[in-house]
Amino acid sequence: MSHQLPDVQASSPDVTVGLSQVGVTGVEKLVKLARGDKRPIVLMAEFEVFVDLPSGRKGIDMSRNLATVDEILEDITREEAYRVEDVCGDAAERLLEKHDYTTTAEVSMAAELVTRESTPASDIETQSTATIVASATATEDGTREEIGAEVTGMTVCPCSQGMSESRARDKLAELGVDEETTEEFLDAVPQPGHSQRGHATLTITTDGHPDVDLRDVIDVARDSMSARIYNMAKRPDEDHMTYEAHADAKFVEDCVRALAEGTIREFGHLSDDAVVHMKQSNDESIHQHNAHAEREVTLGDLRDELHR
Repeated sequence: MSHQLPDVQASSPDVTVGLSQVGVTGVEKLVKLARGDKRPIVLMAEFEVFVDLPSGRKGIDMSRNLATVDEILEDITREEAYRVEDVCGDAAERLLEKHDYTTTAEVSMAAELVTRESTPASDIETQSTATIVASATATEDGTREEIGAEVTGMTVCPCSQGMSESRARDKLAELGVDEETTEEFLDAVPQPGHSQRGHATLTITTDGHPDVDLRDVIDVARDSMSARIYNMAKRPDEDHMTYEAHADAKFVEDCVRALAEGTIREFGHLSDDAVVHMKQSNDESIHQHNAHAEREVTLGDLRDELHR
């Protein structure tokens, strides 16, 4: 017995449910960031583009809209830009103009930024990689832009380190070392603790474009963990990183608190309604699970908390 499927209509007058996001993802474009007299930085950026769909409308005409999206992004990314968040903002505003039925347009992008730096002990030139994240939401009331970065670093567990210190203290006492010398030794030689690869994310969102230097965002994020890590490392650099990390052991929650303190220190000039998103995820080394901590808060509330 055969069954014949009913015809699927392209549109329906009975549609009454609207959708908050309909669009395309995985659109790749080259973005050039101007650097004054220096050569521009060229990024391979991946974009996501969405508009809202009001009730009573079947769809956003995907194939036709893809051509519109591509046209807008091609136009926006053809010239050099100074801020990646402005690239998203300009694209979102043009999308809003192109779609007379929508009230909200959202554009986000992510790209790998590679910069040069020197290793901390041997002073050898190497490269550092950070993931840039930027987005913009355009409505009739204006445009809000977000800029941020995700970076990788190293953390050391204070709990694990505390157990090692306790064992060392007991052994030194057994060997007849006096308490003052023991404490002096433990202060100078941080004891082992299990380490993790950490991933810190910091983004800032404001009306218009954030008055924020992306390099400062990256520095705050890298310094929020126990130690920075480097793509190239000689033995003196490895020793430096290991020592620094164990001298500043941090739980995943401590890393988010360090992000908060660094944000207030570097970006305290921003208005109280700026939104700060802080996130830390650690790849645990002696557990099969990972650790995660996250906070989203206005800069005004964060400022009040830290002042208290």
